[in-house]
Amino acid sequence: MTNTTTWVIDPLHTEVLFKIKHLLISNVTGSFNKFDGKIVTNGDDFNDAKVTFEIDVKSIDTNQAQRDEHLQNGDFFAADLYPTITFVSTSFVNTGGSDYKMGGNLTLRGVTKPITLDVEYGGSQNSGQGVLKHGFEITGIINRMEFGMTWNILTDTGGLGLGENVKLIANIQVSELVEEHVEIKA
Repeated sequence: MTNTTTWVIDPLHTEVLFKIKHLLISNVTGSFNKFDGKIVTNGDDFNDAKVTFEIDVKSIDTNQAQRDEHLQNGDFFAADLYPTITFVSTSFVNTGGSDYKMGGNLTLRGVTKPITLDVEYGGSQNSGQGVLKHGFEITGIINRMEFGMTWNILTDTGGLGLGENVKLIANIQVSELVEEHVEIKA
């Protein structure tokens, strides 16, 4: 019999970031500030873990309000029509040491595509309050055009103002879900 454990994301110690080329000479970095997710493991490690993750699109933050508004409209995320980004893993495989490959389905702007992400397991530590925590860094690249985000602008020299590829970086900390059991008395 295997031991199944559910791990929940600690939002205070987790960040979800993205980078995209701007004018093809530098990166614009942004984050999402509201998200939720869990990892379900069987056994003592994260091999074959099941991961689900959901992001609130309207929590986007690029440190520039006008750009954030533009990113939420129909040119990009269409946040009113598609308020969440979801990821559901289909595989989580140790590739050696602390490295994993995680495959799954990303749904963004109503389009679902398979993607593969690199995962680096940072280790585990007791929080000092009796709670075991695990840390991960997840990285990958998606092509925004594949998800219907085709808006762009030409520069003065005829180049594209935005890159097609978006770098994803998530630093995630999880802790075991502890469910409270309530005794019901008749």
